[in-house]
Amino acid sequence: MTKARVGILIVWLGALVLLGWLAVTHLRISTDLRSFMPAPTTPDQQLLMDQVGEGPGSRLLLVAIDGGDEADKAALSRGLAAALRKDAAFTQVVNGDFDMGMLDARLLPYRYLLSPTLDDTAMDETFLADQLQQRLDDLGSPAASVLKGLLPRDPTLEVLKLAERWTPAHSPDVRDGVWFSSRGEALLLAQTRGAGFDPGAQGEAIDRLRAAFSALPHHESSHLTLSGPGYFTVTVNAQTRHEADWIGGISMVGFVILMLAAYRSFASLLFGALPVATGALAGVAMMLLFFPEVHGITLAFGFTLLGVAQEYPIRLLSHRRAGESAVASVRGLWPLLLTAIASACIAYLAFYASGVGGLKQLAVFTIAGLLAAGFSTRYVLPYLLPAQARDIADTPGLGRFRRWLDALPRPRWLPVPVVAAIVAMLAFAPGPFWQNDLSALTPLPRDLLLTDARLRGELGAPDVRYLLIMQAPTADGVLSASTRLEPVMRDLVAKKVLDGFELPSIYLPDLATQRARQAHLPDRPALDAALDRALQGMPFRKDLFVPFLDDVETARTAPLLTPDVFARSPLGQRLAAMLVQRGDHWVGLSTLSGVHDPTAIDRAVAAVGAEARLLDLKASSESLVAEYRTRILHAVLAAAGLLLVTITLALRSLRRAWHVLAPMTLATFLVLAVERLAGIPVSLFHLVALILAAGLGLHYALFFERDTNDPAEQRRTLHATVVCVISALLVFGMLAWSSIPVLRAIGLTVALGVAFHFCLSILMAPHARQD
Repeated sequence: MTKARVGILIVWLGALVLLGWLAVTHLRISTDLRSFMPAPTTPDQQLLMDQVGEGPGSRLLLVAIDGGDEADKAALSRGLAAALRKDAAFTQVVNGDFDMGMLDARLLPYRYLLSPTLDDTAMDETFLADQLQQRLDDLGSPAASVLKGLLPRDPTLEVLKLAERWTPAHSPDVRDGVWFSSRGEALLLAQTRGAGFDPGAQGEAIDRLRAAFSALPHHESSHLTLSGPGYFTVTVNAQTRHEADWIGGISMVGFVILMLAAYRSFASLLFGALPVATGALAGVAMMLLFFPEVHGITLAFGFTLLGVAQEYPIRLLSHRRAGESAVASVRGLWPLLLTAIASACIAYLAFYASGVGGLKQLAVFTIAGLLAAGFSTRYVLPYLLPAQARDIADTPGLGRFRRWLDALPRPRWLPVPVVAAIVAMLAFAPGPFWQNDLSALTPLPRDLLLTDARLRGELGAPDVRYLLIMQAPTADGVLSASTRLEPVMRDLVAKKVLDGFELPSIYLPDLATQRARQAHLPDRPALDAALDRALQGMPFRKDLFVPFLDDVETARTAPLLTPDVFARSPLGQRLAAMLVQRGDHWVGLSTLSGVHDPTAIDRAVAAVGAEARLLDLKASSESLVAEYRTRILHAVLAAAGLLLVTITLALRSLRRAWHVLAPMTLATFLVLAVERLAGIPVSLFHLVALILAAGLGLHYALFFERDTNDPAEQRRTLHATVVCVISALLVFGMLAWSSIPVLRAIGLTVALGVAFHFCLSILMAPHARQD
């Protein structure tokens, strides 16, 4: 290698090292999957997006402890709950065991404003005497150890009543003080602080939960079963990464073998990889300029989409003539190569026009990468390649393969039967055309979904599909509406319309209710006299209940509780998730469990007139997907128009542009028809994959359209195209075998597209057309 070539190589590698350093030191990876969700356009869709990531239902982890005897499982449940309640990663932990920490010491006097006990009962001598008699009986029960600590401050056990009120309505059986399933598992609900759609935050919370369980004594004989949206997010993320790694590894090995077999040169393999590496690092650098964070999926898919750039060095390596320098070869090839680069960039502009954050990142990454790979192939790579190269046209068997292809019939009316076949397949395809249900793309095994359904039923966990929405100008207005809805919802539960519900007012009543309860509290002299009379004949000393007298007086005179003040309690995050501000108004979110008749709920709620309604998140998600699909289709149509103009101007002929665009268009619709005939509904991921396949197919048609009557040049074109086709089939064919529906959809679509594009590009090439 000459000094000049060595210098160029050192500078190029130095630039790659610099770009790599920038990527490592400045790249911030995001894991929030909502980046790849369509942007909401309606209030219901905005609520959907919020609930997907931030809603209480999305943050719940369902935990079951199995193995060992019942006492051991109960002890493990209590130990795990105690550990998680101290962990900042969790905002609420419920397992049926009484938690004294649900209200901290500063808010404990407010229990009389939070509990409905005094709504129809006066705190007089009769009430106090009855309560004290019950406590006297309780002290002889197994619960005496807990009651002794509560008695001086809370002889009416308002804290326990609140705990019961804040416990899910449809709770499992309580044995040994904790929840147990019908299968004998100890059950626990844990609400994470991290967003449900954030694999990083959910993964950390799950790791800390497992670590807390492993630190418990005698845990070896038991095991954990986890479920819930956050657990599914982590599982999907890990499964996707695992499959992408092994598919990528196999594809890389296959690509190396392919390049060595095609060019019989390690130098060609190594130098040919430099433009692709340049494109990848340039794409990352460009994203650093435009976005504060880059989603991990953007990088994973971006490197896959950037596989188109492998064609650029392949074309240069395959099209070199014997005795011709690489610089001279690339000069003759460059006009068509530049057209291919521009066309691919236009196709990927459809991603940017989608308005989805993740796809916009993907567009910036791939367009910048393709440009960097293409221009480095033109202006740098030729100066590194050896001065002499083997003429690919002399590859054994290549001439016979080309002559066999040329002998295939290719009548001018070929598009007619192809179009007829496409129309027939689309007309008789089974099932719905579009896939609007994103949950159908979940890669979760059926046993995990069944386990989740079982645990959700046992625990009475919220239904992730339905939400009861309340709106008002103020937070207290929402709480007031929620208060009016409580009796209606309890009636619906009694009628078996649903199994349970959770309203914001269950945690924090509105100010009017608090004020009425405050008015029912006697002043200290009156309460002291009533307590003195109630203690007649009781074995309790009066001075034992001084903390009780202090709390009642504090509750009677203290400022009323607001959401901001309530936020100081451990349940503050729970209320914050149910009471949110949206612009100039507030929204209350009520989670429901076991919804059996949504129509009856909707009617009953509408009759209250509390500006409340039932929201079907599934219907909102489907409308969001439909709107997003329409936007993508519009972007694709705009890109198609730009492609037509670009190709026509580049080739300076509408007829020649037709020779390029017709095979690409027919092949794209043929892929769509075949997948529909197989009963596969078209999802958003199929549309993205169709754009990718069209970008690849455009290259094939461009170079076959360029093909001359020179047999040697025809063989070089065929060699380059076959290497590109095999390379694409290697990567996307592997993806087509993935167990992950999203990867499988992309892999199958692109693999079919590559095959159809290649065949139609040859059969419709103008130089070999037969009448």
